[in-house]
Amino acid sequence: MRNILIIGAGRSASSLIKYLLGKSESENLHLTIGDLSIDLAKRKTNNHKNATAIALDIFDANQRKTEIQKADIVISMLPAHMHIEVAKDCIVYKKHMVTASYISDAMQELDAAAKENNLVFMNEIGLDPGIDHMSAMKVIDEIRDKGGKMILFESFCGGLVAPESDNNLWNYKFTWAPRNVVLAGQGGAAKFIQEGTYKYIPYHKLFRRTEFLEVEGYGRFEGYANRDSLKYRSIYGLDDILTLYRGTIRRVGYSKAWNMFVQLGMTDDSYIIDDSETISYRDFVNLFLPYHPTDSVEIKLRLALGIEQDDIMWDKLLELDLFNKNKIVGLKDATPAQILEKILTDSWTLQPQDKDMIVMYHKFGYELNGEQKQIDSKMVCIGDDQTYTAMAKTVGLPVAMATLAILNGKIKTPGVQLPIKEEVYLPILKELEEYGIHFKETEMPYVGYNPDKIRT
Repeated sequence: MRNILIIGAGRSASSLIKYLLGKSESENLHLTIGDLSIDLAKRKTNNHKNATAIALDIFDANQRKTEIQKADIVISMLPAHMHIEVAKDCIVYKKHMVTASYISDAMQELDAAAKENNLVFMNEIGLDPGIDHMSAMKVIDEIRDKGGKMILFESFCGGLVAPESDNNLWNYKFTWAPRNVVLAGQGGAAKFIQEGTYKYIPYHKLFRRTEFLEVEGYGRFEGYANRDSLKYRSIYGLDDILTLYRGTIRRVGYSKAWNMFVQLGMTDDSYIIDDSETISYRDFVNLFLPYHPTDSVEIKLRLALGIEQDDIMWDKLLELDLFNKNKIVGLKDATPAQILEKILTDSWTLQPQDKDMIVMYHKFGYELNGEQKQIDSKMVCIGDDQTYTAMAKTVGLPVAMATLAILNGKIKTPGVQLPIKEEVYLPILKELEEYGIHFKETEMPYVGYNPDKIRT
């Protein structure tokens, strides 16, 4: 039996484990699933004869090394900053490795050693990053193959709640790490390029600069800019492109509402609130408002934000039970962002019967034979339930498929890499279609930002 070590049995591992167990007989696989929680690991094995659950502490170096030595390939589904010790052990014991995380500087430093040992270290092979790379490079390579020159690339992705489970005024629930949602956009201005001109959006303006997107059958969405749209410019071979923009998808109206928290300062993660464990939700809101001898917290907030009581924005705040004096934060030494996350989790947690939804949308503008053309590529994936979510599918399945392809010698190029080569993306995209992850590509009239080519 070929042994696959999976480190981390969290939400994103559900579909990954299900896929590999489904292939375990025909592919002669045994899965060792390691997690700090042995109960969680056991639940994910589903009592399958080709799976073993173990309690694995990644910081126990001896145990970690022992399990890696026994494996033929290692999948790390840990948080990104925890991959590196696993990766170093994989170099020492000559094991291939797969992760869904962005390539860190520390991981990139292992590239030479991985190549020297003929090891494939595949990263960024989840959803975003992952499916976005593969689906984008497929179309970009096709355009280049027919002699076209790329002039515009926009890429949007979002984890949302499916229409049948969309029952709050924000049209949103947490489908991934809530902390990442609360801190989205922080850490520097969003940077992108439009019509050959660099553009920047500072954090305090980010959620008021949105683009609108239409997806057939699902209606209208909005997108706000990611922090660094230019990170993949050279990797994708788009150094000369006039427009390059990457963004996050939400339902229309979300960003305007989220901006209220940004303007109040509730998303700040840089300082601790005194006595945070004892204050109520109502007290928390009042921390960001001026003192007034007679005005209520509600009136002060409406004045601070410039909203009336019949504004839908006000209804969105009321829905979160922000002004409840009986709900206690209960978090010691918490930052505003951590408290806001706690409050939102009360309202935005997926319920057992809820389904999530992934939406991805690419726009490709190019010139061919002197004519400007556009291709729009759209993908919508709906989850099955709270365990086999669309997020778990779109993150876990590409990881599983890449793992099997490496084991079977179909992905051979050694080194620290992301899935932008044909040998990787073509078979995986094709197989993903069998699981309902399908891109619909449509030829469109080219619509640039500045058709008369006057720079602004």
